[in-house]
Amino acid sequence: MSQPSTHSHGDDGSARRSGPRPTADERLFVSPHLERGAFTQTDPWRVLRIMGEFVSGFDELADVGEAVTIFGSARLHESDPLYDAATYTARRLGEEGFTIITGAGPGVMEAANKGAREAGALSIGLNIELPMEQHSNPYLDRTIDFRYFFVRKTMLVKYSEAFIVFPGGFGTLDELFEALTLIQTGKVQNMPIVLFGSSYWAGLVDWLRERLLADGRISAADLKIFDLVDDPEAIVRIVLASRAKRLETLIP
Repeated sequence: MSQPSTHSHGDDGSARRSGPRPTADERLFVSPHLERGAFTQTDPWRVLRIMGEFVSGFDELADVGEAVTIFGSARLHESDPLYDAATYTARRLGEEGFTIITGAGPGVMEAANKGAREAGALSIGLNIELPMEQHSNPYLDRTIDFRYFFVRKTMLVKYSEAFIVFPGGFGTLDELFEALTLIQTGKVQNMPIVLFGSSYWAGLVDWLRERLLADGRISAADLKIFDLVDDPEAIVRIVLASRAKRLETLIP
């Protein structure tokens, strides 16, 4: 999604970047001894900006009700069958009363927001600042822009009743494994994770079983945190079953 940037060196030997303007996330990870500039470019000021993003995100999403987050590749073309599958899945979940949340971009995200729009469900996109600007897709009722990935990921988790993960790249894997870790460590409860497309995910699942489980890095129960399906209706059934179970725990 981004193009490589180039660096030159100043008279003092420090690296100087040319190319796309560095994002807030990128500047956050610059070592303090390499950073020069006003107070507004240093870590104490960034803490205030980060707090502001959390407050803004909480405020914007407080009224979403039951929601499902759908992840997947931004590089997926509309002609890909997965696009139709994501649209159908979101439409069906929208018909069941769920708000649809995505990362606001193209590909799977666009397809999911399109499905939400077709169902008349609330369609939300949580956009992120990137070196090469990611434009929001046209099927959003509400767009929230973030500078920091970790703030955005908090919002994607906090307001979701389920994670639906379509084939994707590093970003999708990052979001998937964060969700798996939160559930494994008990930070998040009763959150189904559904991987769509067994042919795509089979290699990863086999590796988890044959390497991590076999080596004792995870337990057998950890492999039950997620479901692997090929039918959008199976996704709907899993999400609805989770909803029913959750409602049972709320009834005295």
